Amino acid sequence: MPAELRPWLALLLSAALYGCSSGRAAPQEGLPAINGCFVSEAGAVPVELERARTPEQRRKGLMGRTLLAKDTGMLFEYSEARDAGHGFWMYQTLIPLDIAYLNQDGVIGSIRHMVPCTSPTGSGCPTYPAGVAFINAVEMNAGFFREHRISAGDRLYLGAENCPPR
Repeated sequence: MPAELRPWLALLLSAALYGCSSGRAAPQEGLPAINGCFVSEAGAVPVELERARTPEQRRKGLMGRTLLAKDTGMLFEYSEARDAGHGFWMYQTLIPLDIAYLNQDGVIGSIRHMVPCTSPTGSGCPTYPAGVAFINAVEMNAGFFREHRISAGDRLYLGAENCPPR
């Protein structure tokens, strides 16, 4: 390798290592995050959620991510309720996820496990319908809800100040 390229290679490797150590890969630029917690009989579980509010933000979701930090996820917010047949898909999503569908009070109506879709086209990917009407949805790493004993009927509170102490 030519000597004049070595400093650039070192810079690129440093940037790559920094990106991997941050626990997130390719986050959507400009998405605000909010702290909150899921509350179940097992207690409160603090989370940090990126907020996807526009159609474009919701459409991209967690596509292209290779890693999602522990206890972080994405909150998909809608201005109007979606019917039970509405769902999410995993086209170009590289990591397995669980999704909780929430009503207007933050109560979980259903939770679905979703696996990455390797189809080169979106038409080859299954959808994961909510099975209940919902206005928000939260995607977390696969196994998050099971690990924390969070299920339908439990609730998401937004704003760390609304969470009970652990």
